[in-house]
Amino acid sequence: MGVYLNDPGAYGLFQEDVSLTYYVDKSEIIKELIPLIELKRNTDKKTGTGKGKEPKYVAITRPRRFGKTVIANMIAAYFEKGVDSHEEFDTLKVSAYPWYKNHLNQHNVIRIVFNEMPRECTSYAQYINRIQTLLLDDLTMAYPNLKIRETDAVWDALKKVYTYCNGEKFIFVLDEWDYIYHQNFVTDADKANFTKFLSNLLKDKAYVEMAYMTGILPISKYSSGSELNMFFEYSMATRKKYSQYFGFTDEEVDVLYQKYLQTEQNPKITREGLEQWYDGYQTAGGKKIYNPRSVVGALSDNELGSYWTSSGPYDEVFYYIGANTDAVKDDVALMVADNPVPARVQEYAATSMELKTKDQIFSAMVVYGFLNYDNGYVSIPNKELMDKFAEVVQREPSMGNVYKLTKESGRMLAATKAGDTATMTELMEYAHNTHSPLQLYNDEAELASIIKWVYLKALDFYRIEREDKAGVGYVDFIFYPFIKSDDAIIIELKVNHTAEEAIRQIKDRQYALRFEGKFGENPEYTGRILAVGIAYNKNDENKRHECKVEVLRERLK
Repeated sequence: MGVYLNDPGAYGLFQEDVSLTYYVDKSEIIKELIPLIELKRNTDKKTGTGKGKEPKYVAITRPRRFGKTVIANMIAAYFEKGVDSHEEFDTLKVSAYPWYKNHLNQHNVIRIVFNEMPRECTSYAQYINRIQTLLLDDLTMAYPNLKIRETDAVWDALKKVYTYCNGEKFIFVLDEWDYIYHQNFVTDADKANFTKFLSNLLKDKAYVEMAYMTGILPISKYSSGSELNMFFEYSMATRKKYSQYFGFTDEEVDVLYQKYLQTEQNPKITREGLEQWYDGYQTAGGKKIYNPRSVVGALSDNELGSYWTSSGPYDEVFYYIGANTDAVKDDVALMVADNPVPARVQEYAATSMELKTKDQIFSAMVVYGFLNYDNGYVSIPNKELMDKFAEVVQREPSMGNVYKLTKESGRMLAATKAGDTATMTELMEYAHNTHSPLQLYNDEAELASIIKWVYLKALDFYRIEREDKAGVGYVDFIFYPFIKSDDAIIIELKVNHTAEEAIRQIKDRQYALRFEGKFGENPEYTGRILAVGIAYNKNDENKRHECKVEVLRERLK
């Protein structure tokens, strides 16, 4: 055992993860890795064709907090010698495979977590010397009969092990490989040297049984030549393989939620709430993915909130928008209004140091998990991120008219509750006349986008559902108050019809039933129920709007 070689720390961390109340079994990722390390050729008896081993270099790139380190620790704990992890793995899905025991704790594993720094580190030389010294120490202790010198390069020491110890090999588990590139003291020359270090350590080396590497940014960004081209890279949005192992799927969240209901004495979270707050990411294979850190945090705390975004400052979101505000502000406004916008981010060729075009900005935001990318469009994935974007557009004057518009959103909510239709109409017409991305709207979908802006402040007090099932149809917007005694709001939009017709539709289709309790039960929402009709005639040269508010039910006592 050593600091890096067959490190018991990986097993210790894995033990802690497995013991969590809301642990999700991702151990089947190991079945994807076994073909990378088995040398034998498998022959299909029916066809006579043989399938050899698969390429042994795998790089997983994902936003932070999507389970990369948890998976890396599990992989190391399964393969590495020097520990006995059968007690934990025997309970997991991987134990059902016929090869399970053949590889359990049978391999040399070198696990390096690259975000660990030497004490008071101020230079790349200190950083890389620590890694090389610790690894040489491990190899010297594990192979005392070999002449491993302090001056040896680590790849020379590993080659000695392979040469003089009957072809002994190593599985490399390298976590947060791109961490050093983001440190202030690291120069461009240092970054190039680190890339060469990884290449010298791993590329075309017989002692490498497998290299499993994780990071945030794409390898191609740091390896312009051939240094790391041996890796097959798997990102969330461009490669299907491995997608189900990072983030939680719908089915996995269903299981966690049932456990939550069984273990929490006073459950305050709904399944719909988890979906609204933490879903919204999509893999290349079309799978919906939830942010795992946030789901676990919410269920553990019995409270919905910002768990992932709280791990980074508000300025982090604005950094990307502020890099070129003029280019992105209209698109950000559209996304805040729930409209995906087209973007070219197929290769995710962006870093925080190079943000010159809109596509580069959105590429970086996808890479870091602030935006979802699907079929050529980017969008804000969920309420957790929407709150951050809403905060940006309400706090940053550089957003121009979008900023001015959303600053009025608190007044729009207050006017709606007060039945002040004159103010509501004024604000709707102001929204239409500002230089927003939707200067003209000719149908209810475009009118709905303006509604999201003028009611942006309502996100602090309401769960807003668009085209929600209610009564005997689908209503344009329903505002579910977080405080159940607050006013509930139903909004129906009409183009080339009147606000009165919108109110009549709310009544005729019994949309207010959404706030009434089940038969024989008391209503969950006890505040007033407000019907709001907003109408616009697209042929009106003066762009006049009409607003009407009616109380469908008074506050319950």
